[in-house]
Amino acid sequence: MPAPTVSSDQPPRAVVALPFGRLGITCTETQIVQLDYLPPDTALVPPLTALGHEAARQLQAYCSDAAFVFDLPLADAGTAFQRRVWELLRRIPCGQTRSYADAAAELQSAARAVGQACAANPFAPIVPCHRIVARQGLGGFAHSTAADGYLLGIKRWLLQHEARRRDA
Repeated sequence: MPAPTVSSDQPPRAVVALPFGRLGITCTETQIVQLDYLPPDTALVPPLTALGHEAARQLQAYCSDAAFVFDLPLADAGTAFQRRVWELLRRIPCGQTRSYADAAAELQSAARAVGQACAANPFAPIVPCHRIVARQGLGGFAHSTAADGYLLGIKRWLLQHEARRRDA
């Protein structure tokens, strides 16, 4: 199989295997541009940059220990409202959740707007949008509400992983 080609205007993307599935890491030499949850059959692609390797290492460390604190440079992204939501996500302690409605009340917004900002999060799980749930059940995840889909399976894994840490 030939090596993946990378256009000069597109940062390289690695695809790594984590316990919950495949994750795409798009980064430049100096910043993480985007992380993507990918279908389970996505082909693995090794990181091509030092930062890509470091991101993969830190993601593996988080998967081994939910208390791991990420230290990666994230690119500027999102609208002012999305950034407010993402900052709120980062303040939710590991092993805890908040409902879309509670987050919306704190931000003086609407639950649907919070959900859309969570779905647009380009840095999950570093920015932990999985910690926002519906009042009854998981809610959606990464624009998916399919109960049997791989994306909600990832959200379940992340929440269970962090709950094990809390219960330990």
